[in-house]
Amino acid sequence: MDNESISKLIPVIILVILGIVESFGGLYFNDNRSKNDLTIELVCLTILPTLIQPAILTFVLFIMDSWFSIYEDFFINSFFLWHVIAFLILDDLTQYLWHRFSHENAFMWKLHRPHHVVEEMGVLVTYRNAFLYYAFMPGIWFSGILIFLGMTEVFLYYLPIKVTVILLAHSEIKWDRFLYKYKILHPLAWIVERTISTPCTHYAHHGLTSEDGVSNPNGNYGNLLFFWDVLFGTAKITRKYPTKFGAWNKMKEPWYVQLFFPLIKSKDSRSELHSIKTDVDYDPSKDYKDFIV
Repeated sequence: MDNESISKLIPVIILVILGIVESFGGLYFNDNRSKNDLTIELVCLTILPTLIQPAILTFVLFIMDSWFSIYEDFFINSFFLWHVIAFLILDDLTQYLWHRFSHENAFMWKLHRPHHVVEEMGVLVTYRNAFLYYAFMPGIWFSGILIFLGMTEVFLYYLPIKVTVILLAHSEIKWDRFLYKYKILHPLAWIVERTISTPCTHYAHHGLTSEDGVSNPNGNYGNLLFFWDVLFGTAKITRKYPTKFGAWNKMKEPWYVQLFFPLIKSKDSRSELHSIKTDVDYDPSKDYKDFIV
């Protein structure tokens, strides 16, 4: 099996294993996760890797080959560490900024809200976003450019590592608990939780309100590296897990409205997805407690 196939297969295997373990725990058979939620999750898991990402990469490679062909494989012989740094900055850092922007801008929030209106965690939550959220994500476009410039080999290692970390950060398995359980592992925990996203730090991002002392809905944005949150002051580390998840505006429109907005809009005037700008727009910069009636 070639390296490209292995690179794509590893995340699939991790996803399946985590999904099976979570299923045995009863995660997907309770009342909190509706058929609408499962439809959103399964459609996103299907469309993103098979259509959106390949289409963007194909388009970028076509443009680069047509207009900038002299730069093809320009960096193929450069030190591999520079390739790693290039992906961490142009993919992972830009994704941190894109994610953060989606919590600070009302329109971007509407594209990101499917990721947060679900009221429990699990590996299937990972890619719940409107299609346009991913279609314009800078990191995917930059990755195509880096591949054209000759950094394919590093990308084939970088991608499965990043996806695995993100899947594990959303999973209900909470793999990081053992780091906090044993005192001898606390120094290691200190390093790990400030380097990569863990269930503890990412659960906090999905928590309903910071009023619980654990959640950080407007922070903990990191995907692969949690270090970006530490660097830019958006980190909150408590070594505890929230008990309530979601967003204060929990109105759950049909899956096709959530995923295709603004191409398809809600027919309900009470919904923030009724129009690009409404009188009931969610302000993601404010915490849940400000809106309790």
